[in-house]
Amino acid sequence: MPPRKRPEAQLDLLVARADPGRSAAIAALTPAQRDDAIVGQLVAWFELVARDLPWRRRRDPYAVWLSEIMLQQTRVETVIPYFNRFLERFPDVEALAGAEIDEVLKMWSGLGYYRRARVLYATAREVTARYGGNFPGEAAALRELPGIGAYTAGAIASLAFDQREPLVDGNVARVFARLFGIDEEIRTTGAVKRLWEIAWRLVPEERPGRFNEALMELGATVCTPRDPQCGACPLEALCVARASGRVMELPRIDAKKKVPVVKMVAVVLRRGPLVLLARREEGGLFGGLWEPPMVEAASIDEARALLAAVGVGPAIELREAGNVKHVLSHKELRVAVVAGTIPGKTKAPAVLGAPYEKAAWLHPDDAEIGVSTLARKVLAAAGGT
Repeated sequence: MPPRKRPEAQLDLLVARADPGRSAAIAALTPAQRDDAIVGQLVAWFELVARDLPWRRRRDPYAVWLSEIMLQQTRVETVIPYFNRFLERFPDVEALAGAEIDEVLKMWSGLGYYRRARVLYATAREVTARYGGNFPGEAAALRELPGIGAYTAGAIASLAFDQREPLVDGNVARVFARLFGIDEEIRTTGAVKRLWEIAWRLVPEERPGRFNEALMELGATVCTPRDPQCGACPLEALCVARASGRVMELPRIDAKKKVPVVKMVAVVLRRGPLVLLARREEGGLFGGLWEPPMVEAASIDEARALLAAVGVGPAIELREAGNVKHVLSHKELRVAVVAGTIPGKTKAPAVLGAPYEKAAWLHPDDAEIGVSTLARKVLAAAGGT
């Protein structure tokens, strides 16, 4: 493991800009002293203010892994009820591996980024088949499992197995960028390498998981993107960005390109209390989830021929019901919703075109199926028509 060394070369120059007193105090410390101060103050602070989160009440690798996957790109407040329900239904990795994918997706419904649920399921099956339901304790072995990268492996190894392993997520990257005055665009290869070097250097031998949790907590609750609470930060006196007046300038994140807008048409067909839902093929967008049939089209007229390919015949009277906007990480979907009714004995189409693999008349609230947030928006727009 890399030793704890390597001073930050630009430290003295950066902190001298705005607060000579604080700058002098920081510069007076040797790199090792400063690192020790960061670790000691951060852990002491965390012991006093740590939030009572359900995944902190148990330190087994299954709970740590589940929480980390759920927390990716999702707020803590949103995750808590999902985490609790998941553990109630799937108390261990073998229970998850033995479930049907439709049930897993149903339990995940509303949490978004559904690929996480499918990868979660694949990982559970591999851990059960390959390791007898026991997660490996080494980060290198963890990284060989589906969906577990360097960050998640570090979290499981340090929090569940007390291994000296670092981690860097978005919160940690922001803390380090400000604490050490990293000017480089934070997502570049060079910046990422530097962040991991700092994480390796700082993570202590004793209770490494506690230190890693403290780092993440600081980024989540104090060193936040838009409203950092510097006065409440245990590392304020050691922070380059604070001393140089650049807290809101760091981390440097270049503007993202605008995502393309994709126009679609969704059709909500009702047969009494049931709705025609189609299941998307695995591997693509919303793979394995059920939804009212949707096609990419700029207008309802353009959509009619395409809808025929998924079993919605031209004889069905469709009426405009509303519009839905749904923003994904890589594109924005603008969906025109149309609705119609079908005679009571009409069967679901036996053959569907891509991206669907099957269809059925279902009640979306009662059926044990996975339904995406977009599908729920479409159903809500259609109302009771």
